[in-house]
Amino acid sequence: MEFVHIPVLLQEVLDGLAIRPDGTYVDGTVGGAGHAVEIAKRLTAGGHLIGFDRDPDAVAVATERLAPYPAEVVHHNYDEMQTVLTEMGAAPVDGVLLDLGVSSHQLDEESRGFSYHGDAPLDMRMSQTGMTAEELVNTASEAELSRILYTYGEESFARSIARNIVRARGEKPIHTTSELAELIKSSVPPKVRRLKNPCKKSFQAIRIAVNGEFEHLEAGLQAAFSVLKPGGRLAVITFHSLEDRMVKRQFAAWCQGCVCPPDFPQCVCGRVPEAKLVTRKPIAPSEEELSRNSRSRSAKLRVLERSR
Repeated sequence: MEFVHIPVLLQEVLDGLAIRPDGTYVDGTVGGAGHAVEIAKRLTAGGHLIGFDRDPDAVAVATERLAPYPAEVVHHNYDEMQTVLTEMGAAPVDGVLLDLGVSSHQLDEESRGFSYHGDAPLDMRMSQTGMTAEELVNTASEAELSRILYTYGEESFARSIARNIVRARGEKPIHTTSELAELIKSSVPPKVRRLKNPCKKSFQAIRIAVNGEFEHLEAGLQAAFSVLKPGGRLAVITFHSLEDRMVKRQFAAWCQGCVCPPDFPQCVCGRVPEAKLVTRKPIAPSEEELSRNSRSRSAKLRVLERSR
């Protein structure tokens, strides 16, 4: 199976995790094992890497690529890591990496239905189970479709796109990526179509909804933090402004100390920070990396260290 994975912000991730050769690390979104192999290479016989993925294709490929190293891959979503690692006797751990979003393989494998450039079944399921994008597009109400496109894609023309989808499916069901792409293009002004492909935001929004990505992220951040040792680090790569906002907000909450009103003479809440930021601002790809991998353009890396 051809499964290309160019690891984004690789050196920055390795530096951020501050890898100990005898440590235990988790790649919660192992994909094609690009990051995982480089982490595992730095481990000795006393170290251990555990990769998680809900995509069976990724599990098969990552298992093969990590075979020479002290590593294993489990077929679970990353928000299940607290339960899975506890059952394995592997918690607590020294570091967790979450590389969010869709993988290059999922985008490039036309049959998976993630890309608006080809003509494929409208699928978009990362796990290859559950509701498809086709089912969502053909059954959700106009109001719900508009909400998804606006909330998850920040699409300015969400209402007109949703209205045209409902009108079109009333005549015949929408089955393929190209059918959906043409509907989206016909729903935006000509000027927008000339400036850029108008399908990106809508396809992204539908993908996020089909896979419950934001719900998994909220639960997954809590799961990842819960399995860290004191001094353990959590590194998260986002590709979407809303994802980054969620990560930033949660990191800030873990790093916050006293929340007493400023006019109190002394602290009465007793709150102390649970973590500290390793990166005050998100790390973005260098110009050199952008020239090698254009898909890294929107990537942002944030790293946090658990204090207690």
